[in-house]
Amino acid sequence: MDIPQGKKHMFGTVKVGEKGQIVIPKEARELFSIKPGDQLMILGDEDEHGLAIIKNEVFVEIWERMARLAPGGANKKLSDILTEDNNERD
Repeated sequence: MDIPQGKKHMFGTVKVGEKGQIVIPKEARELFSIKPGDQLMILGDEDEHGLAIIKNEVFVEIWERMARLAPGGANKKLSDILTEDNNERD
C-alpha cells in the first residue's frame, strides 16, 4: 500500500468497541476541527469496502453546491430535496 502524499493522511488504526464506537485519533480531530457534540456523516462504498467520515455541515454545504448546478436547483437546500424525496416515496 502506498503512503498518502500531500493533503492525504493516514492516522493509524482504531478498535471498534462493543457498542460499535470508535475513537477518532486526536491528530485527525484537530486537523478537521472535530469537537465534542459535532454531527458527523458516515458514508460507505460497498464496492470499495470502505467508510468515510465527514462533518455534517460540510456534507450539507457540498450537497447544496452540487444541487445549485443541477437543472432547477438554483435555490434548493438539502432539507428541501430530502423532503421532496420522502414525499415521492409515500
